Amino acid sequence: SVAGVLVCLLEYPRSKRKKGSTMERCGQKYLTAVVKVFGPLTRNYYIRAVLHAALAVPAGFLLSTILGTVCLGIASGIYLLAAVRGEEWRPIEQKPRERPHMGDTIKQPPSNPPPRPPADARKKQAAEVGG
Repeated sequence: SVAGVLVCLLEYPRSKRKKGSTMERCGQKYLTAVVKVFGPLTRNYYIRAVLHAALAVPAGFLLSTILGTVCLGIASGIYLLAAVRGEEWRPIEQKPRERPHMGDTIKQPPSNPPPRPPADARKKQAAEVGG
């Protein structure tokens, strides 16, 4: 059960993607702080691969924990592949939201008048409304 808690602490906080945006999980910022405290031990995917493989070994001796062993083994392989590709865990940093200044939101007024129908079409409309 201690191993399960350790795996949950490591796996819950999502890593920031290289491209695009990453949605942060609910309450992730608290666990991100915990993961950041351990520094390279938790950021390096080689270390995570070895840790998952080491946790899978004792679980493989009991029939009731075989499924967990398989999952930890697969996770270890995925982390090893990611580490070989040069990936590592990066925290999702919250960008401070900038409030738009009132002067910046007001743009230049339009320089051209709005489009209007031709003059003869306007005369027909005025005649129909008044008639």
